[in-house]
Amino acid sequence: MQSIASLLNDLIQQRSLIQATLSQVRTKDPQGCTKVVVKPLELKGKLHYQFSSYCGSKVLHDNVVPEEAAERIEQMLTVSFRQALLQAVEADYQVLISKKGKAGILKKPPTKKPAAELSHNRKKNYVLEEGTPVPFLVELGIMNAEGKVLAKKYDKFRQINRFVEMIADVVPHLSKDRTLNIVDFGCGKSYLTFALYHYLKEVQGLDIRVIGLDLKEDVIRHCSKLAEDFGYDRLQFLVGDIAQYNELDRVDMVVTLHACDTATDAALEKAVRWQADVILSVPCCQHELFRQLQNQVLQPLLQHGILKERFAALATDAIRAKLLDIVGYKTQLLEFIDMEHTPKNVLIRAVKGKRPAEAELSAMVRSYVDYRSFLGADPYLERALEPELRPLWNAYAASAQ
Repeated sequence: MQSIASLLNDLIQQRSLIQATLSQVRTKDPQGCTKVVVKPLELKGKLHYQFSSYCGSKVLHDNVVPEEAAERIEQMLTVSFRQALLQAVEADYQVLISKKGKAGILKKPPTKKPAAELSHNRKKNYVLEEGTPVPFLVELGIMNAEGKVLAKKYDKFRQINRFVEMIADVVPHLSKDRTLNIVDFGCGKSYLTFALYHYLKEVQGLDIRVIGLDLKEDVIRHCSKLAEDFGYDRLQFLVGDIAQYNELDRVDMVVTLHACDTATDAALEKAVRWQADVILSVPCCQHELFRQLQNQVLQPLLQHGILKERFAALATDAIRAKLLDIVGYKTQLLEFIDMEHTPKNVLIRAVKGKRPAEAELSAMVRSYVDYRSFLGADPYLERALEPELRPLWNAYAASAQ
């Protein structure tokens, strides 16, 4: 009969192992862990295996290289667990350990489960899948201890997953050779702040420092306590105002979710000043342009308050996106979550790039100025970025004469 060590080495060397589940505790674990799930994972372009240890309501993650994975699973079966289910591409293997330490291996037809897609798994947020408890989701009341998503929180669960997807897409634009500073302005209850930290630090293994900023002292105290409980030692929550925060000289990613009115613009200005590589922003209410809108042609729309409000929100986000493009970002407007779940469903995602060529930049400026003038707008973000924009406006004015 093939030995456990030989079987594990073959499955891992052939990249055939889809998932290993170790259960039935042999000796009481000091941390109270009752199950370990092992899955292949690609980190920084290399194959790893993620060990997820289920210890009460907590899930502890550890990523190891293939050379160590087989040895660790074998050791766990020797010391800690009596049973393992090894799910591979060609077959499943049920491993049973007797009280005397003898192993039995039963080969079965494979579970109808596709091989793991490591490099471009569209569910890049797989660590947040239902059925796998995640500590902060359990504590925040989205999951129960078994990983089941509570019915009333499923919309929030979907929103968090969508956010993690968007974070995963921008990981290639973040530096891998230094500590990354990430600031979340207006973090609130911090569902998404914890998700961001969990994905980038625990799953991707990046060296990060995350700061959540909000004006509500009680919320900040609660989030700080949770971060301490989870052992998130590189996640800090502070009481503060977006416009007045100047504690860092360099920030690599700026996140602002549902900051009201021009608070979103204040955060975008900070991001531009920091030359942040990535900006993720979900704007909230838009009052500034609503008050400014003046256009006779648009009166059939503007005379209806609800239409004017929605139009002002979309028009403002278009202004923000175009200004970010002009100062050197590649900007996209994406659907954050379905309209049926929240009306605040547009996310501005901007990635730092090269400044456009002169001809392209001139066309962008002309398009923006015509658009802004048509609306009768005087945008906060344009005023805030005036030093960067002044030379462009002067060049535009000269060419228009």
